[in-house]
Amino acid sequence: MSKHSIKAALLQVHSVIGLALSLVLAVVGVTGAIMSFEDEIQASLNTAITRVEARAVPTLTPDQLIARLQANPDSGKVASVTMASDPSAAVRIRFARSADGSRPSSIYVDPYDGRVLGSPRGEEFFATVRRLHRWLLLPGDAKGYGRPITGVAAIGVIAMLISGIVLRWPHRARSVKMWLKPNLALRGRGFHRSLHAVVGTWVLPIYLVMVLTGLWYSFDWYKSGATWLLSRPSTAAAPMKPKPARDVSAAETKPLALDRVWSTFLHEQGSRFATALLAPPDAGTVVRVRSWARDASHPGARDEFRIDAITGRLVSSEIYADKPVGERMLSSVLDIHRGSIFGWPGKLLFMLAAALMPLFVVTGFLLYLSRRRHRRLSRPPLGSLVPGE
Repeated sequence: MSKHSIKAALLQVHSVIGLALSLVLAVVGVTGAIMSFEDEIQASLNTAITRVEARAVPTLTPDQLIARLQANPDSGKVASVTMASDPSAAVRIRFARSADGSRPSSIYVDPYDGRVLGSPRGEEFFATVRRLHRWLLLPGDAKGYGRPITGVAAIGVIAMLISGIVLRWPHRARSVKMWLKPNLALRGRGFHRSLHAVVGTWVLPIYLVMVLTGLWYSFDWYKSGATWLLSRPSTAAAPMKPKPARDVSAAETKPLALDRVWSTFLHEQGSRFATALLAPPDAGTVVRVRSWARDASHPGARDEFRIDAITGRLVSSEIYADKPVGERMLSSVLDIHRGSIFGWPGKLLFMLAAALMPLFVVTGFLLYLSRRRHRRLSRPPLGSLVPGE
């Protein structure tokens, strides 16, 4: 097979995949860009309810806070409590999903008297954007068809990245200018092709990181394979515990007491933590506690403890600083996916790359139409093919 026919086949593959996935990729790219600075936007919108006046009195314990909330009959089952070592930080409480699958808005609470400060603005908006990004708002969310569709789209992006870089391989491959400088003097098809190819080269490494980490959330086999590859043998061999089936009647049972969990956690961490999230289980008595140090470089840099709520016994602990590089990567998949592991410059670069996805959709579609028009015009007229005329 000649070099020309190989490139023609690759172009066909590149075009077909791009056209088939164009709408999904545009949606995923735009929604990903919107969520890039979600934490900063929500912090700015909700300053009035996330901060309180520090007082010279003890703060309430988790059980005391929950008890004051449960005094309200409209209050749902508590799914997590986020507390901070900062005396002027409010406590955030999230609620479990109701029987119809909807989740009530979280609330911020004054840690000194349990007074409800309000629900955060923007939470519902970003939750909808997240569902659109991950599952395309299709029914079933993570259990529906949206999850594998976005996974197939990610695999398609890998195929397009590989075929695209082969198709645009210049004769002077060592020339940085040929790879990275678009020809803005061109017009029409030439300009679209230059923009599509050169900007695609700029963002190729970022897109590769995005899709390789995005597949973690789409396919269990990929997640298991990455865990086996990057974690220690003892960790990889440990079977993943299936999430227990949701029992609607569980909301009516007495919730676990968290004070012993909190006491054990404080004994282990002292004042080294900045924030800690306590998440009671749907079944069993072991509570998961995630904590972030004051100098944590990104949200994935967290310690995790599992503490028995009945006895207060520390069941297990995973300290981020003690993990090997591979397991740190596994803990930080989301931060790698959105670039936050590289600080705000990384988040900005990943946001811009995601926002550029519609550019490739539009220029790719224009190039496809241009090729079709060129082939149609290059065909000989039908009359010249009829003998005797």
